[in-house]
Amino acid sequence: FSFHPDNNLTPGACTKPQQFQSKRANIAPLDLYSWRIKEQVSAVSIQFINNKGNMAQALWDEAASLISVTEKHPFLTAMVNGTLPIENFQYYVIQDALYLKDFGSCLNLLSKNNGVESKDSERLKTFSRGATEVEMALHGGFFDKWGIDATNAEAMPNTVLYTSYMIRIVATKCHAEGLAVLLPCFWVYMHVGKCMLKLREDLGDSVKRPPAYDAWIDMYAGDEFERDVKDYI
Repeated sequence: FSFHPDNNLTPGACTKPQQFQSKRANIAPLDLYSWRIKEQVSAVSIQFINNKGNMAQALWDEAASLISVTEKHPFLTAMVNGTLPIENFQYYVIQDALYLKDFGSCLNLLSKNNGVESKDSERLKTFSRGATEVEMALHGGFFDKWGIDATNAEAMPNTVLYTSYMIRIVATKCHAEGLAVLLPCFWVYMHVGKCMLKLREDLGDSVKRPPAYDAWIDMYAGDEFERDVKDYI
C-alpha cells in the first residue's frame, strides 16, 4: 500500500471505521472503510498489471506523489546546498544508527523464515551485515570525527514509530510482507541519493558543505549501494 497523508490510513495503527468522515453521504462508515481499502488495492493492482507483473514497481508507481515530495525535502536539499546546520545532521545520524540496528535485525529474521531458499537466506544475511557493518561504519566514522559517543543514545518517538511497525510486520506477517516493509529504506535512499548527487553536480563549486554530507551522498548514490538495492528488488 501507499499511505497518503490525506487518507487517514496509518501504518501500524488500527483506525476504527467510525472515525472516518465520509465524503460520500450515502456511504456508511464501515462501507467507507472497505471502499477505501479496496481503492488502495485496486490502484496497486492496476499498476501491477501495467508493469507486467512487477509488484515492486507497481508499489513504487503508486507512491509516486510521496516520492516526489521526498525528493525535495528541505533536509536533503539543505544538505546539498550546505545550509543544513551540522547539529541537525548529527541528530539524524544518531537516530539513523539506532534505526539501522533494528533494520539489520529484521533482515536477519527474514533470512530464517521457513521455506526461504538457502541462496536467498544468505543474501538477506549479507544485506543485514551491510546495514550493521558497512553503513554503521560510515556513521561510526562521523561519530569519531565529531567526538560523539552515541552508546547510550535513545530512539526518539518518530524512530520508534517506524522501527516498531517494521519489526511487527517482519515478526508477525508473511515473508513477502516482511520483504516489502523493508524495501522503502533501500529504494528511497538510493533514489534520493541519486537526486542529491545530480543537484550537487548542478551546483558545482558554487557552494561548500561539510565533508560528512558529501560522504553520505556518495554512499547512497554509489554503484555498490545501487547493486544491492536492485538485487533486493
